[in-house]
Amino acid sequence: MTTLIEKLAGVPPGSGLGEALKIRAEVMRLSEAAHDAVLVPRDPGGLSHALRAALAARMCRHVGNDALVAHYEGYLAHAGDADVAVLAQPGGVSGDPRQDAMAVHADMLTRAPRQATRNDIEALKAAGVSEPDIVRLSELAAFVNYQLRVIAGLELLKEVEGQ
Repeated sequence: MTTLIEKLAGVPPGSGLGEALKIRAEVMRLSEAAHDAVLVPRDPGGLSHALRAALAARMCRHVGNDALVAHYEGYLAHAGDADVAVLAQPGGVSGDPRQDAMAVHADMLTRAPRQATRNDIEALKAAGVSEPDIVRLSELAAFVNYQLRVIAGLELLKEVEGQ
């Protein structure tokens, strides 16, 4: 079974890279499970499925991965929440201070994660984001950025392999 990461990186089945990934099948399987856990958890808390998809698309736009943007836009369209769709665009604001603070935080975690400080967490709390939702947001940002980096790495390896 081809995973989302392999598909979006364009790893040809049966290629040297494809065969190497078979050896790491458990890592790829766990990556798929993590995707589902952070994007469409049974209990989304204060981060609706639509908000998660919008923020994921936003993070992917910052990095310029159009295929992954389209993937998350599909989830956003399926969720059908037009109020948060504006957050899928970098710089987009919904007018909801809580959601807008989460979007700004997701931007920072994608573009300059080393700049994150305790003050950024306090700003989220001041905007009304609960501690469990701060953890949920951090999990989402960590996963999406992991996914972006793995895909970029696989694309580079694919180029080196000449495929």
